[in-house]
Amino acid sequence: MSQALLKHVQESSKSVKEKVQNVRPGNRVKVHQRIMEATKDGFKERIQIFEGLVIAVNSGHGNSKTFTVRKLSYGIGVEKIFPFHSPNISKVEVMGESKVSRSKLYFMRDRTGKSARLKDKKGITVGIEDNSQVAEEVTEEAIAEAVEAAKKEETVQEQEEVTEKEVTDDIQEEKSEKENA
Repeated sequence: MSQALLKHVQESSKSVKEKVQNVRPGNRVKVHQRIMEATKDGFKERIQIFEGLVIAVNSGHGNSKTFTVRKLSYGIGVEKIFPFHSPNISKVEVMGESKVSRSKLYFMRDRTGKSARLKDKKGITVGIEDNSQVAEEVTEEAIAEAVEAAKKEETVQEQEEVTEKEVTDDIQEEKSEKENA
């Protein structure tokens, strides 16, 4: 029994982040979430940003602590619940703080228009980001595409230099013709 408990504690401690973001109800946040997509070559990872108002921070202990973010998308309210210690959340940026006197802002669901505004606090705080990086899968095609892109950039730069020289030469010729005339 103690082995099972020890194993459970070790597994739960792997996903616990050392620094928890200072997210409070009333904060406007950008949550950067890692999304894994299946492609022909395997899995591809991208970052999806969900920006909105924190309407609740649910009290939990350890891995179970969550926060709820609400935003309006094309006139429809969308809410997402994010765990603080999720490995899929790469960064939480606090864009601004609002003056609120409630721990749960569920009343914001019923408000529209000007009544849905909150008073801002003075000053903007910056969120803590998770610096752990996920290794990307490197394929031969990705390497070949990167090499081709680099070659194209070099040729574009060379062409710009050549055209710049031609333009300066033309300008100098025109000046010399005007002086001679």
